Amino acid sequence: MPSAETPLAASVGAALVEAADPARAPGMQAYMKSAMPYLGVSAVPLRRVCRALFKDLAWPDGEAWQGDVLALWRGAEFREQRYAAIELSGVKAARPFHTLAALPMYEEMVVTGAWWDFVDAIAAQRLWAILQNEGGPMKRAMLAWSTDQDMWKRRSAILCQLKAKTGTDLELLYGCIGPSLESKEFFLRKAIGWALREYAKTDADEVRRYVARSEARLSGLSRREALRNVGPS
Repeated sequence: MPSAETPLAASVGAALVEAADPARAPGMQAYMKSAMPYLGVSAVPLRRVCRALFKDLAWPDGEAWQGDVLALWRGAEFREQRYAAIELSGVKAARPFHTLAALPMYEEMVVTGAWWDFVDAIAAQRLWAILQNEGGPMKRAMLAWSTDQDMWKRRSAILCQLKAKTGTDLELLYGCIGPSLESKEFFLRKAIGWALREYAKTDADEVRRYVARSEARLSGLSRREALRNVGPS
């Protein structure tokens, strides 16, 4: 059920309406294949609105922060309001709250968002922040997500280390990829290739070795994406 509108959510909604170009909305909705309508606020003005509204925010605890994020997320009538909720979740004042206690909130956002524009930002940025803060428990959580029936949770687990570079936990990366190697889901195949391609920027030889030893199970799409910038040898 949608949360009651908070003063912050109301301010965000009003500011987004003011920043909107309604003529852009139909095209944005069509591009994203979204059932939820758009106001017509592109990325740059949306971030500008969020910076202005969120710059002085502070919360006494993680519960209060989650309350504001979820009120904006659940009450959204337009897709930009959900983008704003993701922006709100990542403000500087929220950094101390990126612990395992925040994972149920992000799980709700991933499952109810159920599309790549929401999921990828949450996975690569917010889940990664929790992984940095609580490595062991979060690793176990992501391995559990990697076998979940929900495709978007699986994709999130695969992508949660996109920013890790030399800090990539290969056991976790391959553990999250493994359960989806034989999936026919486009968004899982694409995620596998993307995660491997990103790590190839750090260790191309390791990615080539992984692709070679997984050849029988790896889809052509995942393989092409993984090796796009480094080639097979």
